[in-house]
Amino acid sequence: MKYAENILETIGNTPLVKLNKVTKEVDALVLAKVETFNPGNSVKDRMAVKMIEDAEANGLLKPGGTIIEGTSGNTGMGLALVAIVKGYKLICVISDKQSKEKTDILRAVGAKVIVCPTDVEPTDPRSYYSVSKKLGEETPNSWYVNQYDNPSNSIAHYEQTGPEIWEQTDGKITHFVVGVGTGGTISGVGKYLKEKNPNIKIWGVDTYGSVFKKYHETGIFDENEIYSYSTEGIGEDILPKNVDFSLIDGFTKVTDKDAAVYTRKIALEEGIFVGNSAGSAIKGLLQLKEHFKPEDVVVVLFHDSGSRYVGKMFNDDWMRERGFLDEDITKAEDVIKDHIDKPLVIVRTEELVSHAIERMRKFKISQIPVVDINGFVGSIDETNLFQSYVTDKSIADKPIREIMGKPYPIVMATAAIEDVSKLFSKDNQAVLVDLGNHKFHIITKYDMIGSIK
Repeated sequence: MKYAENILETIGNTPLVKLNKVTKEVDALVLAKVETFNPGNSVKDRMAVKMIEDAEANGLLKPGGTIIEGTSGNTGMGLALVAIVKGYKLICVISDKQSKEKTDILRAVGAKVIVCPTDVEPTDPRSYYSVSKKLGEETPNSWYVNQYDNPSNSIAHYEQTGPEIWEQTDGKITHFVVGVGTGGTISGVGKYLKEKNPNIKIWGVDTYGSVFKKYHETGIFDENEIYSYSTEGIGEDILPKNVDFSLIDGFTKVTDKDAAVYTRKIALEEGIFVGNSAGSAIKGLLQLKEHFKPEDVVVVLFHDSGSRYVGKMFNDDWMRERGFLDEDITKAEDVIKDHIDKPLVIVRTEELVSHAIERMRKFKISQIPVVDINGFVGSIDETNLFQSYVTDKSIADKPIREIMGKPYPIVMATAAIEDVSKLFSKDNQAVLVDLGNHKFHIITKYDMIGSIK
């Protein structure tokens, strides 16, 4: 009989799969190391086992202890599997930008999950770095993993992932492309491959809002480059000790939109359902295509499963809200199609200004058309309303007609978007769309900005 003694023995030996359509413009053989075949569905299973085994050997983790780690989700899943098999408790500290699926999965495998805000400095006591470190100091019989600086992270990939890639390519690999977060994968694999063949190029994929690329090229840690981004699993606002920049030949940066779009492309064009960092890796690889020759063998690593992003990159509404869907917007009705069924909010000439203010608050809007029995006769917007209030505090009890501005121009639903945009000016903040059958909708500057791709 052939069976594993426990689920941890199934980690590793993941397949190398040729990519055909999504990399068709690359003149080289491109192979994907698909790490979703690990039992925790990510590359992080490898280092989770290694870090815990090394902590046990060094007396840092004792029987019945509690494992504590700040994670973007995947390391937490790997740690959870090891904790289950070995009888440890686990506390995962995660940032609020991570997908709901990741949080739900961690709880499903027995981890206690603490969610921290993303948009704070790493040294802020609310950051997931600070919270996880503090828990490690205060929790009895606990061990703080610290995957960013824990050398066992990169050693796992030096001992496992690197040798697998070398053997699977029969030593013919010429380039390794991978997203960089903690740095364990790129540094461990890169070290092994360069020892085998110093000519192998190691490329890191970074994201906008992260410091890696500029630091590698200039040695400058530029805090001005740090800002929030939606891409998960890669990029950092710190310099983890596991990132060995001397092993990395270069970085390329990928936008949030491209990462999300190419994550979906991999599923649709290759039938490989992988996560957000894989989309970044593929777009990064395409940006580097001039570095590859026909005889080259390029290996790109796919970190995790698409199942952890069903509510994000694989959700049309999530993509549309961020302007990530490449939809043709050529007519006025295209701009408002996502909320075209909502009724138009109006005020009447004889209503009080306080009524308009109330509706602006209730519906969170900045412009309201004004009507009388003959139709649209004026407009109210927050700028004019504020200016009027500054000069006359009693304005709230006056009728709308006394402070309303000019009526908004009206266009047909089929009006070209170029013609609609010309109607916006400093004095005109919105355009009304005639949908027929006496039904109207409004296009604001915010709607127009949201339609920009």
